[in-house]
Formats: sequence, structure tokens, C-alpha cells
Amino acid sequence: MKNFLIYGATGYTGQLITKMAVNRGLKPILAGRNEQKLKILASKYKLEHHVCSLDDKEGLSDLVLLVDVVLHCAGPFIHTYEPVLEACIKNATHYLDITGEIEVFERIAAMDRSIKDAGIMAVPGVGFDVVPTDCLAAYLGEQLPNANFLELAFAGLGGGISHGTAMTMIENLDKGGAVRVNGSITEVPSAHKVKKIIIKKKEFIIAAIPWGDVSTAYYTTGIPNIEVYMAVTPQLLRFMKSGSTMGWLYKRGFFKSILRKIVGVRPAGPSDKQRQRGKTYVWGQVRDKDNNQKIAMLTTPEGYTLTALTALAAVDRVLTGDIKEGFQTPSKAFGKDFILEIPGVSREDIFAKRKINVS
Repeated sequence: MKNFLIYGATGYTGQLITKMAVNRGLKPILAGRNEQKLKILASKYKLEHHVCSLDDKEGLSDLVLLVDVVLHCAGPFIHTYEPVLEACIKNATHYLDITGEIEVFERIAAMDRSIKDAGIMAVPGVGFDVVPTDCLAAYLGEQLPNANFLELAFAGLGGGISHGTAMTMIENLDKGGAVRVNGSITEVPSAHKVKKIIIKKKEFIIAAIPWGDVSTAYYTTGIPNIEVYMAVTPQLLRFMKSGSTMGWLYKRGFFKSILRKIVGVRPAGPSDKQRQRGKTYVWGQVRDKDNNQKIAMLTTPEGYTLTALTALAAVDRVLTGDIKEGFQTPSKAFGKDFILEIPGVSREDIFAKRKINVS
């Protein structure tokens, strides 16, 4: 029987995916680096488990050989994707992960030839990063085929962030922002653009961030100019902009260690109640050289809930043979309407005449 492996199963998102999988009658194999946590989780759901360090290439290869698909959930992915993907290539096992890191997308895209030669599919970003935004980008790209500029934005209501997300943010604290300009990823200061946008009659302040779509949306749509924004509070915005004057401090290992300790004593992630009442808006706009535009948006469940739902939907697609060999973005692999298969997701076109304010 075909099966899949969840590597990084003991993290906040890994545990959520495991719980959802079991509730669906699935029996994933669990793996990770923390023996105690892994044993407790596997015992709770009566699942097979294996303790394996990413430094153990032989052990990781043997582990990957057991399954048809690996769902990699252990971040920060810039430090973890390579050994897992290499094991998948060696053993002809399909690879999925839930990264949102631009550098990881770019590195996996550069491995396309090796992935194809192995006869497998590699789809990074099958969670909230970047399934909803990628599918919306694909939809808008079809609406305006000659578009040369894409903006994406999202706003989460309720919920919070997990330890894993926080650790990745700390890891990238000193790296500033990124956009795509004329086809090339370009570094910019953190929160270099700030806008106000109206979604569902509610005004949000949104700031430019180095989200995964700066990489993936280009492969999905071919649009050469891409910017991604996130709704922010005034306090968060001030912190993001402080990088221009405090960047020297953010680069220091001791400062990052302090932040990691602070994160470590906080809750692992949003509670079940927070996730249940939370939701996310995803907004997108494309424009062409003649200033024609198309705007659309998605309403989705809370981000971590959505990650678990989309990740398992991707696993199901692969296990049932929906395969396109090589590096793929989520919408290239499963179609622009993949996100609409997820319960609680809706899409609508917006016909906005109001000009968005830019500061």
C-alpha cells in the first residue's frame, strides 16, 4: 500500500498535520530528530516512527525508501531541505515541503534536471506558503495574459504564529526584503513599501515582505515584476523598518539567541480555538503595460489549519498518481483551482476603481 512520511512530525505544524491525517484514516510514518517527542506522538496515534538525524545520510536514505512521498515539515528549511531532497532523488521518492523561504524555492528550482532524471516531482511550499497565493497568481495570470506586474497581499485575522515560523523569521531578521524586478530577484530594505488596502470593507496596513511568491509566482505566471505584502500592526511595522538602523544588531548571533529563548517560552502556536475562529484574506492584482488590471481575492481558513489541509491534499494527489516530474509550484503541479478544493475557501473577482495609497 502506498504511504507517506512526515519528517519533522513533532513540530507545531507537523503535529497538526499528523492529527488531521489520522482523523482521515491515514497512517503516515513519522520521523524527526527528537526521540522523546516522536515516541510520545507516535504512541498517541499508534503510528510507526523513526528517529533520524539529517546528518545521517544512510539512515535518511533507508527511511525515505520506505515510502512513496515525503512531506518535509522541519524548518528553517534553508538548513534542512537539501539532505531530505537528496534522499528523495536517490530513492525515487516524491518530495513535498511547507517552506516559504525564497532561497529554498530558488535552490530546488535549480535542481530541476536532477529531479526529473530521478523520475520524481518536487513541490516545495504546499502549505499556506505558498498554495493560496500561488493559485491566486495563476488565476490572475490567466485573466490578464500580458500582465507584467503582480501584487499579492494577505491578512490573517485571529490565530498567531508557531515556534517554527518565529524561528525562521529570526533566522532571516537581518536579510531585509526582496521583490522581483524585470525577472530578477532584487534585495530591498525591509518593509520598503507600505500601503493601505480595503478588504471586505476593512482597512489594512500592508507592508512588503520577502514571501515565497517572489520566487514561485514567476515560475507559475512568467510575470517579471512581483511584490508581496502582509497586513501589519503599527508596532510590527516599526520593528520591520528598524532594520535600516539596527541591522548591525540583528546580524549578531547573541541577539538571535536571545530572541530564540524568548520564543521558546511562548506557546508552540495558536490554540485550537484560535485556529477555528481565525481566517485569512488573500488579495491579488495584475497589471499590464496599458494599465489594464484584474483583481481577485480568496477567503481561507486560518493559516496553520490551511497548511495542514493543503499539505494533505497535495499528498493525496501524489499518492493517487497526479505527477508532473521535476520542480513544480503548487498550481503548476495541481492547477490554479487546487485551493478551491479545500473546505472553507472561496474566490471572488473584485472590480475596484479606488487607487491604492502608497507610502
